[in-house]
Amino acid sequence: MNTAPRITLCGTEVGPGAPLFVLAGPDIVESEDSALRHARRVKDVCDRLGLRFAFKCSWDKANRTSGKSFRGPGMKEGLRILARVKREVGVHLVTDVHDMSHVEPWAEVADIIQVPAFLCRQTDLVEAVARTGRGVNLKKGQFVSPRDIVHSARKAFEAGNRNVLVTERGASFGYNNLVVDMRSFPLMREAGLVTCMDATHSVQLPSAGDGATAGERKFVPVLARAAAAAGADALFAEVHEDPDKALCDGPCSLTFETFEQTLKDVVGIRQVLGQP
Repeated sequence: MNTAPRITLCGTEVGPGAPLFVLAGPDIVESEDSALRHARRVKDVCDRLGLRFAFKCSWDKANRTSGKSFRGPGMKEGLRILARVKREVGVHLVTDVHDMSHVEPWAEVADIIQVPAFLCRQTDLVEAVARTGRGVNLKKGQFVSPRDIVHSARKAFEAGNRNVLVTERGASFGYNNLVVDMRSFPLMREAGLVTCMDATHSVQLPSAGDGATAGERKFVPVLARAAAAAGADALFAEVHEDPDKALCDGPCSLTFETFEQTLKDVVGIRQVLGQP
């Protein structure tokens, strides 16, 4: 089922037969010092394991459950902070955009621009992100089947960018719950897509926390291992030095210790299957 071609993200090949690619970091910029600290720790873990990675951090969470929830520092400060992180820590950067006006400024800083799940069918946004020439991380919406996300990916392809990673993050299953259909990975690969597993957002319990998203962190390693066995090319994970105090998605985020062990497990499963 290895019908997907490889793509290039951050100067390295990702896809069938290529080593695991990792996108990881805290959900959001909580402060400048926090972003720098987390980037260094993600880099340390991935470097020790010999894994290629991009540091993931959002500068604005535009779809928080409650309007009173912390959203981040905003674009001006976010650009400044994450540019500093990239420069001083020496990491590639992935972050998301929510509006056409965000695309051009972030193309100057980000190596991979992420299209959020709720916006994956927004044609103008997907095309604009693709035209930057940066890598594209297209999150598969909770309302989109693995066979249908190919139409969103083709919008990017037709805009001239083949370097599109499609990320599974669970499908809505009744109220306040998500499930991951592991058939998604071979189905998307058969459609010519390079795939990623978002193991942390997939354990969300949307709006189940009285105006906030709850989550079941204990299942993150389970889903990551299952996705490795199902053929995911990359792994997305949110990691925080103290998840219980995180300002966004703490119930879904991994500690650094669990993050490292999960990566070791995923690499081990890939090796058993003959993958680098």
